Amino acid sequence: MTKYRIVVGSDFAGFELKELLKKYLQQDPRVSEVIEMGVNSMDDKTDYPNIGFALGEKIISGNADRGLLVCGTGIGMAISANKVPGIRATTVHDPYSLERAVLSNNCQVITMGARVIAPELALSLSSLGLIMFLMNKDQVHQR
Repeated sequence: MTKYRIVVGSDFAGFELKELLKKYLQQDPRVSEVIEMGVNSMDDKTDYPNIGFALGEKIISGNADRGLLVCGTGIGMAISANKVPGIRATTVHDPYSLERAVLSNNCQVITMGARVIAPELALSLSSLGLIMFLMNKDQVHQR
């Protein structure tokens, strides 16, 4: 079975949700490693663009396979990760947008808004995201 190295990151607004998702991913047998980036507490006010960009660079450099970013809305993190050439990141808040992000657009990074979705939905999307990543592994995308 393919296992993923998942890099997770957040700013202070997404810290608590990132911690929950990180613990979940660490227990998932489809994940070989969870690499943490971003803030280490809610008091750390590191700007989200630095975190999103650094996460994208980690994937492009081959040091991680997929990424999960969390901020207040998910939008800022997606914008900052997309500044890295070759990275495709998008905000997902429901199963359909996640499915299309991965299967139609081959996104390597999904972002979520801690102020937008409930933790239970975020956990469900994280699990579904791993399934979608596995389904999409090495597929050729045609338009």
